[in-house]
Amino acid sequence: MIARVAVVGGGISGLAAAHRLRTLLGPTARIDVLEQRDRIGGVLHTVDLAGVAFDVGAEAFLARRPEVPALLAELGLTDALVHPTGAAASVRAAGRTGPLPAGTLMGVPTSAARLDGLLSDAGLATVAAEPERPLSWEPGGDVVLGGLLRARFGDEIADRLADPLLGGVYAGRVDALGLRATVPALAAALDAGAPSLTAAADTATHVQPGRDSRAPTPRPAGSARVAVSVQPSREVGGEPRVGGHVFGAVRGGYGVLLDSLVAASGAEVRLRTTVRELQRREGGWRLVLGPTTAPEALDVDAVVLAVPAPAAARLLAGAAPAAARAAGEIELASSVVVALAFRAEDATSLPSTSGVLVAADEPMAVKAFTHSSNKWAHLAGGGLVRLRASLGRFGEAATLQVDDAELIARARADLGSLTGVTAAPVATHVQRWGGGLPQYGVGHLDRVRAIEDGLPAGVAVAGAALHGVGVPACIATGRAAAERVAATG
Repeated sequence: MIARVAVVGGGISGLAAAHRLRTLLGPTARIDVLEQRDRIGGVLHTVDLAGVAFDVGAEAFLARRPEVPALLAELGLTDALVHPTGAAASVRAAGRTGPLPAGTLMGVPTSAARLDGLLSDAGLATVAAEPERPLSWEPGGDVVLGGLLRARFGDEIADRLADPLLGGVYAGRVDALGLRATVPALAAALDAGAPSLTAAADTATHVQPGRDSRAPTPRPAGSARVAVSVQPSREVGGEPRVGGHVFGAVRGGYGVLLDSLVAASGAEVRLRTTVRELQRREGGWRLVLGPTTAPEALDVDAVVLAVPAPAAARLLAGAAPAAARAAGEIELASSVVVALAFRAEDATSLPSTSGVLVAADEPMAVKAFTHSSNKWAHLAGGGLVRLRASLGRFGEAATLQVDDAELIARARADLGSLTGVTAAPVATHVQRWGGGLPQYGVGHLDRVRAIEDGLPAGVAVAGAALHGVGVPACIATGRAAAERVAATG
């Protein structure tokens, strides 16, 4: 019988696991949440920005996945669920800012795509000719997404559309991300025999070729194991709007959800607690906590590791070496969110869009701006305009190693160039996410399978390194991890 469980990591995955464990194990079980930082939440963090609760990590979730609405309902927080205003997104590429094209699957064109104004005439011709070109595809295989896009559609699609979109989701580069983990529906359509990449995108989004008067309809969310969920610093999304809202958020910020999970789980949360070792013991597991000079042993029946991949690899090295090796192969990217608040009269030139994605070859430091007061009605009003800049892609960690004042200056300079807003902000907040986002490279699903298959009984893993970087996917992994360890009792 499982009487005591340790959850290592107090982010959304770990807290979702603790909450699910309480349901499965009942009121008498002891659940310890061990968090190295001085706060819960992981890459979810809500701050006060000029008097309003404002998320400076993930800010939205894919509404077509059920996990967040279901969890809010379970916690009695349904009224906290909000949706965007409908303001349109834009993209900055080739020195121009224009609407983010509809009719693509994470930047991969369907036959319904509207790419005028984004691509050159030559680029448009290359995209139009793609369905007629022979396609060689090995079912079950995996390739670098950027290489496939460049070979089939040319460089412009990769550089001006797919890279900005995926840079928003993963803080990654299209030339380093694997197709099968990042756009699984496209890989499945190719496996099923789609004759071209355009046809595969049509299949994945239920577009009927020739019916280009409407945006494509995305498939219902698939398994939590493969569905990619847009995470929400993820400034503006590439999913088409269908019948309802594409994105959702939490009124009052994700802190509302996090605090409710802690309360409902009844877990003992220990902050500033470093877990240094995971050891087998008879009938369970021992965690070694604290500094080497004054270690503490915590004996439990089961463990959920809801930590970044490098930390999981370190803790699993002795107990599950194969799983540890696979986790150690997952690389991380760092990013920064700069939140800014302006007097409304100083931001009249701000476009009415929900935000802008910035292509990597643009001469700017930012990769995206979210015009938060335009995108979310609950963040508007009060005579202030709030927005957030996102900086940092995979391989650019060194460029972020400057002080907060310099990051604010870079964000303000790019904001001025893009929108004409040059006034001094009335409030700012800089949030650094060192190693905050796992990179889903070629073979990522094989690595995840090796991690999960290599775990001993009584140990489970959860988090963004597995089946999606978005909040819904993280919640799903936390709940699945709880179910795995509870079943061992």
